[in-house]
Amino acid sequence: MPLLNPNLKGFFETPNVRNYALYGGRASSKTYHTAGFCVFLASQYRVKFLCVRQFQARIADSVKSVIEEAIFAAGLQAEFSITDDSISHKLTGSTFTFLGIRRNLREIKGIAGIDVLWIEEAEDLDEEQWGILEPTIRAESSRVLIVFNPRFASDFVWKKFVVNPSSDTLVRCINYDENPYLSSTMRKIIDRMKCEDPDEFEHIYLGVPRDDDDMAVIKRSWIMAAIDAHKALGIDPSGSKRLGFDVADSGKDKCATVFAHGQLVSRAEQWKAGEHELLKSTTRVWNAAIELDAMVVYDSIGVGAGVGAKINELNKTERDGRPFARIQHTGFNAGGEVYRPDAIYAGTRKSNRDMFANIKAQAWWHVADLFRNTYNAVRGGMDFNPSDLIFIDSGIDNLAQLIDELATPRRDFDNAGKVKVESKKDLAKSNREGGAVPSPNLADAFIMAFAPGRKAMAISADTLRAA
Repeated sequence: MPLLNPNLKGFFETPNVRNYALYGGRASSKTYHTAGFCVFLASQYRVKFLCVRQFQARIADSVKSVIEEAIFAAGLQAEFSITDDSISHKLTGSTFTFLGIRRNLREIKGIAGIDVLWIEEAEDLDEEQWGILEPTIRAESSRVLIVFNPRFASDFVWKKFVVNPSSDTLVRCINYDENPYLSSTMRKIIDRMKCEDPDEFEHIYLGVPRDDDDMAVIKRSWIMAAIDAHKALGIDPSGSKRLGFDVADSGKDKCATVFAHGQLVSRAEQWKAGEHELLKSTTRVWNAAIELDAMVVYDSIGVGAGVGAKINELNKTERDGRPFARIQHTGFNAGGEVYRPDAIYAGTRKSNRDMFANIKAQAWWHVADLFRNTYNAVRGGMDFNPSDLIFIDSGIDNLAQLIDELATPRRDFDNAGKVKVESKKDLAKSNREGGAVPSPNLADAFIMAFAPGRKAMAISADTLRAA
């Protein structure tokens, strides 16, 4: 059958196995082979499939399109009924359901009769989720397909299914060199990385996990702990409402906004817009601020310098002879002076002026402190004031990208020894995760929503003037 990798022949069919852990580097055909095998099963037997991944805000985020591709590649499209959100086989009665783990864990727990659970991009699976998923899949002879690219050696899925697998778990590593469908173009890309950056090559294309990036300002494990942590800790959002707005520069850069209510981030959006479309983008943000009853914190460097004036113009808009809205706004100059320069940075003997090269570094460290506190509260049971924590709602769009962007920038130092954050220019030149890192627009908007001087829980006009 097309898309089935002959090097994986018999893997999923191995008897007396409950969990099938298939891992390795990129371009190894793991997902395509799994999709092809599931289509084969569905066409031969009555099977109830549940296909999940950590974050799925919409059906387009799921493996549905890959399964459809496998169906058409096999010439079986006449046998299947494909709707916007489901797939079923007309003769066998097999069905495919697609859900996100973070948003639908309770719903998944209540689904009965699942024969095959496919966990795609399982590297983000945690112990608590597995503790719920495993007993949910309880049909006779049911199986779990766990497909992932290793990320960190400390990840639960790596330790559970590779380092110390149970007796009913079959583990298989497959990489690009076992993919007979790999294009010559992709092979050249891989060979180039192998020569230029052997360590990254091993991680990206050989599936060798890395440790939590010690140089990252914000650890990925801290961010993961903050997702839906407000629910776990029983904290309702309260305080000021802010809309961080990162303005697109030239080229492929995008505009982005992140909305925070108190310590909770519940909205993240991005869109393509050119420098000449500043009024259009600002109007979009202004309307969102009205809808959310939020103030706007915008990037005031370069193109963004005109945002404040545009908002002031929009604030003069009248309806029925009366001003329609008055949106508060303030610019954020990443290279500007630190907030409260003479104050001592927590846990050190240094003043903010001596600690940070600019307010961007101070803002990133502030957010990192909030994430670290939340990690310790969730994982270690430590007590914190809610204003010293940070939360991300799992239902937001662009969540996976936001996590990647927040966990990517590394700490750096200027010539005076003050800490700063890896610049966009350095990120663009880096070769992490198989290529240069795109501009972290969502992360920048996120940081602006929590910038120093704009306290999440209690913002005041005096504070804004001081900032």
